[in-house]
Amino acid sequence: MNHSDPASLALIACPGGEVFADEVVLHLRRQYQRRAAKILADLSEKYGLDSAGVLSRINFINQALSCGQAVSDYFEAHPAIKVATRFTFFPNGEIKAEIEEPVRGRDVYIIQDPENRYPVAFNEGSVTKSLSVNDHLMTIIVTVDAARQAGAERITVVTPVYPYSRQHRKKGREGVTASRIGSILEALGVHRLITLDIHSMEIGNSFNCMLLENLHASYQITRHLAGIQEIKEGDFVVVSPDTGAVDRNKFYATAFKRPLALLYKERDYSRVTKDALDNNIANIRLLGDVRGKTVFMADDMIGTGGTLLEAMRFLREQGAKKVICAVSLPLFSGRAIEHFDNAYAGGLFYRIIGTNAVYQEELLRREWYVSVNITKLFARTIFRLHQDQSLSSLLDNRAIIERLLAEA
Repeated sequence: MNHSDPASLALIACPGGEVFADEVVLHLRRQYQRRAAKILADLSEKYGLDSAGVLSRINFINQALSCGQAVSDYFEAHPAIKVATRFTFFPNGEIKAEIEEPVRGRDVYIIQDPENRYPVAFNEGSVTKSLSVNDHLMTIIVTVDAARQAGAERITVVTPVYPYSRQHRKKGREGVTASRIGSILEALGVHRLITLDIHSMEIGNSFNCMLLENLHASYQITRHLAGIQEIKEGDFVVVSPDTGAVDRNKFYATAFKRPLALLYKERDYSRVTKDALDNNIANIRLLGDVRGKTVFMADDMIGTGGTLLEAMRFLREQGAKKVICAVSLPLFSGRAIEHFDNAYAGGLFYRIIGTNAVYQEELLRREWYVSVNITKLFARTIFRLHQDQSLSSLLDNRAIIERLLAEA
């Protein structure tokens, strides 16, 4: 497979991941356009030819080497990357994927948002359904199988939210479902999985051969934080909302050169959690000082948001001036948006910074919510993987963040 040619790259958008996939495709086209323009400019200068002459010779050689097949897409401004796929939803709930273009020998990336709870289109738009996580997961499975049956050379699943990621640890008589999801995809022939801020790296360690690329939205969040006046003035403290988020918040504290505080939550596991407002937190202790300061907290996701709301209420009681939170995966399940509306009206927090890893409509209309775009990060990751290039600078972006803060 010629990985330098975008004609060998194919993106399939599952229902639910269409919006995210379209933005990724847009960024990919721009990257290939810039790459092609640079190659043409370099060759033109080196051999004293105009760009049209260089392009003509390259296309001639490419087509000759490929036995007459047109492979000049590499130097087109808008290479065809997205593959048309028809998804059918049957009355009994079954889902079928039909790939309508050849993908034999191609590097296929299947994009899905398993937390999209808004209606999505099936049957060429004649049917719309709101899907559960299980339905979205089944859509991934049938699409992977269709791509494998169609002869795809390499299949990568791109799911910004890893489904069942919170079921990663066995306690008593329960399954380790997060690992089993990976095993299913691996058995279907998936080569690699790309996700964002996976809940636990234990999940990736359970795979036999499938590769895991765990991306982080720290640069996009930091770029937005750097523009907030309270952060610019430096009178703020980074607080880890629990012991499991220490490393994530230590990263931000180190980047901004600010102190790191910690919330320790004592839980009463004899109490059954009913909703976000009725959780099992018995007591909260603070290690650090937040009085009169702006507080920044980072976590991987907001589900129902109960523990985060409790933490924000406690920090305000301890004298925090403002509370700003950042999450990579803004799920906002159940009545979470309503609860956060009430908390914002009560002055518990100033802003929630999330990403577009989860498709949202209602949440984007809230004054207290800010969404940062991570599709370019995913596009750059796909571009480099397709080129068989290193991802080191994307996975460890501390140097880029340091330059960003130095310029702010």
